[in-house]
Amino acid sequence: MLRRLPIESTRPIVMFAVSRLVVTLLALVAIVVFDFPYGGRAAAVIAGLMLPWAIGVLLVARREPEATLHPIVPAVDFALLAGFEVAVPETLGAVRVVALFFVASHAHFQGAQRGMTVAVLGSATLVVCSQLRGDEPLSGDELAVYEVVFFLSAVATGLVVGTLRTAESASRLRARSVSRRTIQAEGEVRRRVAEAIHDGPVQELIGLDMMLSAARNAAEAGRADEAVGLIEEAHTLTTRNIRVLRDEIVDLGPYAFEELSFATAIENCIDAWKRRYGFEVMAAIERVEMPPQRAGDLFRGAQEAVVNAGRHASAEAVSISLRTVGPEIELRVTDNGQGFQDEDPFATSTPGHLGLATMRERAELLDGRLEIETSDRGTRVLLRAPLPKPVG
Repeated sequence: MLRRLPIESTRPIVMFAVSRLVVTLLALVAIVVFDFPYGGRAAAVIAGLMLPWAIGVLLVARREPEATLHPIVPAVDFALLAGFEVAVPETLGAVRVVALFFVASHAHFQGAQRGMTVAVLGSATLVVCSQLRGDEPLSGDELAVYEVVFFLSAVATGLVVGTLRTAESASRLRARSVSRRTIQAEGEVRRRVAEAIHDGPVQELIGLDMMLSAARNAAEAGRADEAVGLIEEAHTLTTRNIRVLRDEIVDLGPYAFEELSFATAIENCIDAWKRRYGFEVMAAIERVEMPPQRAGDLFRGAQEAVVNAGRHASAEAVSISLRTVGPEIELRVTDNGQGFQDEDPFATSTPGHLGLATMRERAELLDGRLEIETSDRGTRVLLRAPLPKPVG
């Protein structure tokens, strides 16, 4: 089934309707200026059929733009062109130019499949009409050459414009999906951080305040040993909360990649990952010069794989490696967890797998590719991307 592509804005639809009317009016003005050539037949067809149709389409486009994208609109456009050519065969060249305009415009709004259909059927209709009439201003061989070139140009125009429109729509939908998942992920991070801070540091800071107040009272009352004991408890509590907050910061990821390299960022996170998830983390990082943005993207890819291994795979060990392989940089994260079993790791509807879907999109942004191999013995996440070009 030929489906029409979604339209983000209706302004181009109205502009197309305006352009159709302007072309029609200018053609009529030109005929009047040149003193009604072709025995008045061209003026009659334009004023009697094409102009009312163009005005009607514009009125509909202003009120209900989507209605003008119905297949009947290109059908009428090309039917009117065919009728005009039958009535005034001397205008074959002008009709073909307008036909290409219609092919390109309809292909833009309809997409590759419908655009090709419009191009093939519309151009074929005009070619058949010219052949059936038989009294064209061109000779048989010359007309055949022109018609072949016209037909191929129309099909190529429909294919190229329609394919570009389809690719644009696919990219737009993909970008919208990425934005939606980013917003969801950001909301989840905000909720988790808020809960972690409220249930942990905030509550313990209240306790810390009470301990310090009690220590001050004990010191004022001359109970030095009690005051020292309370201060020691407060110190322990403070140290624990510092560690908790640092772990939360690690989960958010280091953002100062102007100063931090990929290797330094990973090294800073290893202890926190060990404490939080209880597994061993091994790293083999080759020092690779790269822009801060790329280092940040690779780090977040590694982080997402490690966090997934800790939260969902019940892994006991994780290894991270970064190296250059020919003209590419390779990030590999391997764990010995339970894997994804029969689930699709890229399915964003599967709980816990949002990070891997984000990794795939991050790899695409790096002009790279993401591969995942998983079994009940563990998972290997492999991200390859071109090496950054040296500056200067």
